[in-house]
Order: sequence, then structure tokens, then C-alpha cells
Amino acid sequence: MSMPALFKGRLSIPVIGSPLFIISVPDLVIAQCKAGVVGSFPALNARPAALLDEWLARITEELAAYDRAHPERPSAPFAVNQIVHRSNNRLEQDLALCEKYKVPMMITSLGAREELNQAAHRWGGIVFHDVINQFFAHKAIEKGADGLILVAAGAGGHAGTISPFAFVSETRSWFDGPIALSGAIANGRAIRAARVLGADFAYIGSAFIATKEANAVEAYKDMITKSGADDIVYSNLFTGVHGNYLKPSIVNAGLDPDNLPTSDPSKMSFGTDASGERAKPKAWKEIWGSGQGIGAIKDVVPAAELIARFKKEYDEAIDPPL
Repeated sequence: MSMPALFKGRLSIPVIGSPLFIISVPDLVIAQCKAGVVGSFPALNARPAALLDEWLARITEELAAYDRAHPERPSAPFAVNQIVHRSNNRLEQDLALCEKYKVPMMITSLGAREELNQAAHRWGGIVFHDVINQFFAHKAIEKGADGLILVAAGAGGHAGTISPFAFVSETRSWFDGPIALSGAIANGRAIRAARVLGADFAYIGSAFIATKEANAVEAYKDMITKSGADDIVYSNLFTGVHGNYLKPSIVNAGLDPDNLPTSDPSKMSFGTDASGERAKPKAWKEIWGSGQGIGAIKDVVPAAELIARFKKEYDEAIDPPL
């Protein structure tokens, strides 16, 4: 396993907080980084687009001030997630702002672009790309990504179906660079297990939804604390890409989670529109994403408190006697 120099001496535990659509905002990112894990957010969370400049200025300035006050325990680096899909008409503008602030880490999704990786390398940044299978993993490295995020079965939001055991093992057979593993990781023992499997980092999202700093409505946070793996539904209905969602939110939207169609989601609806057709529920806003690991999350707490619990569990995790 290989730990990039960017992270050395700056992590309390080997964790990257995943960029959560709508939910990850500067308050959460800064709290994560100060507590010693990589904080991240999607560039598209900053709306209007001009807000991204303000967010990057605030994050870099507050973390720099923290580092000056705590030279013995500097903050973890932060990351910005870029959606590389052709539908993202903000990509070039957002990338220019990342270059302006010399963002230390980029996380790319829904497409791998060689020119983006090269741009980040020019300003000294590194790029991790999220993938759900070996085809996309090879493609990302061929296009110059520095690391891989393996989105395994049980991960929240858009997720794959491959077991983390198989996914890490097969990837390690050809890739010796940094790997982050995503999928139902919500306690320190699971973080330790990811390392034992051969990953460098655990990639954690759903657990951070139930934190004080997360930009999620209270009902969403409460649902996370009261749900478990049996409450997760895997469907492509809401965005056209398969993902994991909270069953109670699907019920609240007036749909039957046990009988969801797999047709074009644009043909589905929530309520009725002018033509009398049902209007589809909105993914992330009404249909809430979550991974299968949330049974370990029982309370809404500050991010630093959650990370402290992760660290305690991680440090105490040892093999039980045979």
C-alpha cells in the first residue's frame, strides 16, 4: 500500500469523507479536516456557481489559520468533487477556481478526463476517481488518475454491486497506488477492516449525514439514526443510475419500495403534473440516499465527536482469539 505524501502526518485515522450532494458544505468539510480526516464536497453544491469562490476562500483560510495555531497537529487536506459527465456545463469554470486555490485533492465522478488530471498535477494536486468495476478502474488509471475509490456493494448513493473483498483483491493485483474503499463503513472496526483488505483509506459518507454540520434536513438525519441495512433499497429509478436509498423516504414519496419500476425515471412522477401524469420524486431532495452501514449510527452528533468515536474503535480493533 502507498500513502501519498499529501496525507502524511495529517490524518488522525485513514478516512476520506465522501462528497455528499447537497449535504457537504464548508462547515462539515472544515470540521472533518480539523478532526484529521479528509473533508470533501461536490463543486456543484455551491450554487450559484460564483459561491464556489467564496467556499474555497473560506475553507483554505480557516484551515490555514488552524494549522498556524496547531503546528503539532495540522489539519487534513480537503478535496473537491468534480462531476466529469458532459451534462456538467460548469466543469471548466469550477476547475479554474480549483486551480486558483491550489485545491490539494480532486475527486472525479461519472467520467475520467486526462486533461483534468493533468491540470490538477500542474498545480500540485492529486486526483482520485471513483469506480464500480475493473473496467472503469483501468480506464481511470490509464487517463492519469493518482488513486482509486472503489465503490463496493452497500455504499450510499450511486453504488456498485461487487463485494469489497473481491474488489480490493482484484484491484491490488495490478494497482499499487492509493485505494479508498467505500461501502457500508460506519465504525472504526470497519475502517480497520478496509485497511486489512488492502485499502489505504476508508471512504465514508452516510455516517456524516447524521452530524450537526451536515446540510441535511433534521428528518433525514433522524431517519439515518433509526434505520438499518434492511431499510436500504437499490434502484435505478430516481436518476437512471443504480443507487442505494432509504426505504422510508421512498414510502414518504408515495411509492412502493418493494415494487419500483426500472423504466426511464423521467416517465415517473410524484403527485400529478398539468397533464395528469404523476410527477417524479426528486433524488437526494425527496428520495434520500444512504448506505447499508447506518445501523451503527444512533445519534446526531458533531462531526468531531463522530470521528473521535471512529478513532477509538479503530485503535481498539484487534483480531479476537480463535
